[in-house]
Amino acid sequence: MVQDVVGRARRLPPELALLRITNARHRLPAVLGTGLLVMLALGVMIGGGIFSLAGKQAATMAGPAVIVSFVIAAVVSLLAALSYAELSSTIPTAGSVYTFAYVAFGELWAWIVGWALVLELLVAAAVVSRVWASYFTATIDGFGIGVPTFLAEHSKDSEGTGWIAAALVIVLALLVMTGAKLTGRVLATIVSLKLVAVVLVIAVGATHVKTANYSPFIPQSKSVDGGSTVLQTIMGSSEVFGIFGIFTAAGAIVFAFIGFDLIATAAEDTKDPRHSIPRAMLASIGIVSVLYVAMATVLVGLRPFGELNTAAPVSDALRAAGAPSWSANVINVGALFGLTTVVLVVLIAQSRVLFAMGRDGLLPKGLAKVGVGSSPSRAASLAGVAAAVLALDPGTMKRADLLVLGTLFAFAFCAVGVIRLRRSEPDLERGFRVPLVPLVPILSLLATIWLSFNLTWTNWRDFAIWMIVGLVLYVAYGRGHSVLGTRDDEPPPPAALVELEAPAVRPPRPPGAHRA
Repeated sequence: MVQDVVGRARRLPPELALLRITNARHRLPAVLGTGLLVMLALGVMIGGGIFSLAGKQAATMAGPAVIVSFVIAAVVSLLAALSYAELSSTIPTAGSVYTFAYVAFGELWAWIVGWALVLELLVAAAVVSRVWASYFTATIDGFGIGVPTFLAEHSKDSEGTGWIAAALVIVLALLVMTGAKLTGRVLATIVSLKLVAVVLVIAVGATHVKTANYSPFIPQSKSVDGGSTVLQTIMGSSEVFGIFGIFTAAGAIVFAFIGFDLIATAAEDTKDPRHSIPRAMLASIGIVSVLYVAMATVLVGLRPFGELNTAAPVSDALRAAGAPSWSANVINVGALFGLTTVVLVVLIAQSRVLFAMGRDGLLPKGLAKVGVGSSPSRAASLAGVAAAVLALDPGTMKRADLLVLGTLFAFAFCAVGVIRLRRSEPDLERGFRVPLVPLVPILSLLATIWLSFNLTWTNWRDFAIWMIVGLVLYVAYGRGHSVLGTRDDEPPPPAALVELEAPAVRPPRPPGAHRA
């Protein structure tokens, strides 16, 4: 129905999607191996979730049962990761689920998914950078250094102009513009340091746990005014804590697992992506799930759950429990490292999505130019500027769940995409195959829908507005400039597109010819 409004559906042939990687004039160098891909995932997955999200959700939504919320979010993410792994091993391109949708469903649906990815990554960079600014001043204060007023007033995550957060985004965007090789080395170093910090804090915190803080494990549910989720409205109940609270918290905690999916956006930067990407996705999910559950278990055992909703819940809980002062400082430094890599990886992913959409003509083709350091520098600069502008707004934190909804939207398309491509393109080479198809993708889809219904109507309204703006932009610009739309009625043959994208090659000089 929707496609009838904007015209006939255009599907990107899978062989063309792969040809663009090898033959395109502007392509990315393959420099990342499985190890660096795992670091890439851990760089974004170990961040806000382990340092702040657990405390907030425990205090306001789930109580000590936030541990179960993390397990639920991990299972949903694992199911989604299986679908991502198959599609990434089949069509290893920079566009990730955007390109998967282009091949499986057609151009309009690809645009919709790509536009949702842009929202997810834009909001993620802005939100996490503001949390970073809050931890920055907390770290300075923890070392006994006075925080200047001009820093303190603008470093709160929900107050003040976020110029500190915006500055961080700009600096990291400049690093992304230097290329994947240097960025990967910096990322691996920082991730290694924050892993040491996280393991150390879990070990120290475990010695100060009080079992009384786990009771009641599932606090009695209570009604609240406003902010009800879609599911609560359907069920006729607006509550926090109890069983509803566990699932509502899980919907928000999916934010903490965002990262394994971003590996797919680095497919064109990867050596042997058909095998490296699936391995890195599944390995990173396993590592992070263990660390998150361990940290959540320690955190709710350190302090009564009602006292965990602070700007720096982990370090505050360690101090309140009487842990050595150095442990709180270590966690704040670790949080800074963790949040830095989150913003860095999100900007890398955003630049690759914009690069792929520009290469297809749905966004200006200048975004598909490879510049300094063989990186999509124009796309990276646009991603950085847009995220920095959003980070300036103190209301940005209220939009945090929008990126969760954008992520769940992409998860759903991946699940359906696996089933669709198994039927429409059964002979495509697959480096990884989801077991028990269609059962596993269907379970992933149902779990994704369930979690999305645990978000509020306000998030759904804002997401709908964003998607409507995207459809208007597609009709006004994307459809007319699409590479697949060079003919009015049907896509051009692959040969025409390859010629359009192929690197310019000079004809051989005739024997005996001399230079002018």
